[in-house]
Amino acid sequence: MTETAVPILMIDDDEALAEMLREYLAPERLALDSVTSGEVGIHSLKSGDHRLLILDIMLPGTSGLDVLKQLRSFSDIPTIMLTAKGDDVDRILGLELGADDYLSKPFNPRELLARIKALLRRSPGGGTAGKRLQVGELAFDVSAQRVTAGDAVLRLTGTEFALLQCLARSAGSIVSKDELSQTALGRRHMPYDRSIDTHVSNVRGKLADAGVTNPQIQSRRGLGYALLVDDSA
Repeated sequence: MTETAVPILMIDDDEALAEMLREYLAPERLALDSVTSGEVGIHSLKSGDHRLLILDIMLPGTSGLDVLKQLRSFSDIPTIMLTAKGDDVDRILGLELGADDYLSKPFNPRELLARIKALLRRSPGGGTAGKRLQVGELAFDVSAQRVTAGDAVLRLTGTEFALLQCLARSAGSIVSKDELSQTALGRRHMPYDRSIDTHVSNVRGKLADAGVTNPQIQSRRGLGYALLVDDSA
């Protein structure tokens, strides 16, 4: 039986880049569709047909950041954003708005492929074992990549779920940024990379919005993060 290709959408006005990536990814059973504007991209994403999004920040008309903001109002599709080299402001803004990972242009297609595979493994249907985990108020359904607190479902991206689950499996212990990066992003943590810190901040915000006070994510300067549970609560 022939394995079905995984549908991916790319929003980027560089049509030559999109065509090159389409040919490069095809042997990996990744089917790349591409559009050149944010408006068309949002319309395509509302169909729910794609498993992952590659989003360029610099787009004509609606910017990539605006696309991301609209996208996160209705979809948690894994998203890799493409930024200009050294543009830290857009990179952090994108992560704060819910992007899972980023690459700076120009990039090596092999690096993009590695990022895609890492995110797909952590998305629903990506082969995660069907297990449940309870930590404080949080209940994890690993197979569905869903976290609930009472009757409330936390709306997490795949990266946020992987990060929170990694902390939960080591509740009470410090987890290094390198381990969190390997688990949630599929790559080593590099000096001056704020991705994990930004994702942790996003998760903290979503826990607070859901009224979760137990457990809490605590930072350990120079060491990493720990998910602390109050067993007396």
